[in-house]
Amino acid sequence: MSTEARAIQRTTRQSPYKMRLVIDQIRGKMVNEALSMLKFSKKRAATEISKVLESAVANAEQHARIHNESVDVDALFVKKAIVNEGPKLKRWMPAAMGRATPIHKRTSHVEIVVAEKAGR
Repeated sequence: MSTEARAIQRTTRQSPYKMRLVIDQIRGKMVNEALSMLKFSKKRAATEISKVLESAVANAEQHARIHNESVDVDALFVKKAIVNEGPKLKRWMPAAMGRATPIHKRTSHVEIVVAEKAGR
């Protein structure tokens, strides 16, 4: 039986472009390898993504515990990892000659799905 669990973090205060740079590195990797990559990454997005990944692993363990199944955390891999755009916070900044320029503070939705490799 393939154990699959997911975790979602909504409205993360960082742009989707910056988050996708980090999440592209962990897609398809084993969970332990992905967590170590995120731990040593210099990007700020890595800390938020590692929280979501740890939550997905905890959800897999909890799902297995509830349904009286066994799950090997070392056999889990990142099956799906996507970053979508969240709502923009629209702000205004004063400009010359009494004008105002818009500022869009972008947010992201992070979704990670972990599954157990069949051959392990």
